[in-house]
Amino acid sequence: MPHAVIPVTRSHDPFPREAVTRDATGVLRYTGLPRTLVDLLRAHAEARPEAEAVVELGGERLTYGQLWHRAARVAGGLRARGVGRGDRVAVRCPAGTNWALAFWGTVLAGGIAVAVNTRSAAPEVEFVLGDAGVTVDLPADAPLPDGEPYVIADPRPSDVVALFYTSGTTGFPKGVPTTHEACVTSAENLGRCLGVPRDAGPHLRTLVSVPLFHVTAFNAQFLVAAYVGGTSVVMPALDLAGLTETLVTERISFLVTVPAVYSLLLRHPGFGGADVSGVRTVAYGGAPIAPALVRSLREAFPQATVINGYGMTETASLITVLPDADAVEHADSVGYAVPSVDLGIVPIGADPSVGELVVRGANVTAGYWNRPDATADAIVDGWLHTGDIVRIDEAGRVHIVDRSKDIINRGGENISSVEVEAVLLSAPGVADAAVLGVPDDVMGEKVGAVLHAAGDGLDLAVVLAHCRDRLADFKVPQYAAVVSEALPRNAGGKLLKNRIREEVRWGAPLR
Repeated sequence: MPHAVIPVTRSHDPFPREAVTRDATGVLRYTGLPRTLVDLLRAHAEARPEAEAVVELGGERLTYGQLWHRAARVAGGLRARGVGRGDRVAVRCPAGTNWALAFWGTVLAGGIAVAVNTRSAAPEVEFVLGDAGVTVDLPADAPLPDGEPYVIADPRPSDVVALFYTSGTTGFPKGVPTTHEACVTSAENLGRCLGVPRDAGPHLRTLVSVPLFHVTAFNAQFLVAAYVGGTSVVMPALDLAGLTETLVTERISFLVTVPAVYSLLLRHPGFGGADVSGVRTVAYGGAPIAPALVRSLREAFPQATVINGYGMTETASLITVLPDADAVEHADSVGYAVPSVDLGIVPIGADPSVGELVVRGANVTAGYWNRPDATADAIVDGWLHTGDIVRIDEAGRVHIVDRSKDIINRGGENISSVEVEAVLLSAPGVADAAVLGVPDDVMGEKVGAVLHAAGDGLDLAVVLAHCRDRLADFKVPQYAAVVSEALPRNAGGKLLKNRIREEVRWGAPLR
């Protein structure tokens, strides 16, 4: 693989970088953080045992003292069933207190929690269980293991604590090992960039409405709350009416979800008039966002900072954050590098500011689980290749141009599907949009748009006129399909374009 990395200069650095050093290999690392997740949880259980740790809406509430004690009993039960250091435990519980106990019990036992997508079909689950080499499976319909309390005595920062599987939008999903250090580093990054200090515990209450088997919920919410001694309020399934009520009754201060959910929430009849003045952080990611939606979020949550972010399973959540000061003016950007990572560009043409984004840091995985070939392709000279084509502006902000596989080549002109989607999302009547290349004998590919109409429907002619006012002619969709069902997305909000390609039926070209 050709590899000529141009490092991204921190020409503007809005985030605190104290206690960040380079190790002998040049990788950025924090000093002075908790060594492991075991140390982290123990400290909260001892210092604030009565503080709420996890709340399952409609279910149990666990304090830090209860979470520590009961997780230790799960760890003892796992040890009795043969789980030792590094053995894999499949966590298939629904999002809630049992998921938290299964995860923390596995960590206290010294095992590796395999976060299984609870929406997967049986063959997909079997693939993950076999690929991970699971020792103990914790399905949704079985009680958690129970035994004499056990806590591993000598966990190491480099020990793997979790396996998260990529979304598998192309081919089989790949297991991504995540270490104690990566988890703690990610939590510190988010705390610094999102303005959540380490002593925020009594005030931080986050509503987890994204599945916990995904890094958005796990790293960006569940672990951030645990890191500062705050509370994760878990919504087992997305419920817009219940979400609005929960913001008030559970005194939620920290929100993270995808733009599509925010858009639906703001339009929900139960949201108007709700007292959401306690929300202090509104964060989003996973999809383009219209500046108008950012403005609406600021109006709806007047006490909150509005923040965008970008990350991957392989980076234990966020590697860039767009702060509130840039949220509207630079809504097309995912922001600046977080303190613990280096970013680089592998140019795809003459412009050195445009190319594939590469990243390295203590929160970045060392490779894929049992996939040496995939690891060799993705990680070269210590840099993880993200597969995303980006542009870096003069301030060091990252702008996602497209996934390398989703760029549309129309007669030699490269078209960013993300750029066209962003324009479509701002068009009247469009609730969601996916842009794909449509094979063409002459041009190679032409631009096709799959549109999900908002409640009142859409006028395709109006949408296309909106595009012509904002895009070069060759970027305006030449094919369109309007669908009544929501477009398929993974748990992180990313469009499942392979599935959309299989299902869409294009009609005659529009021009």
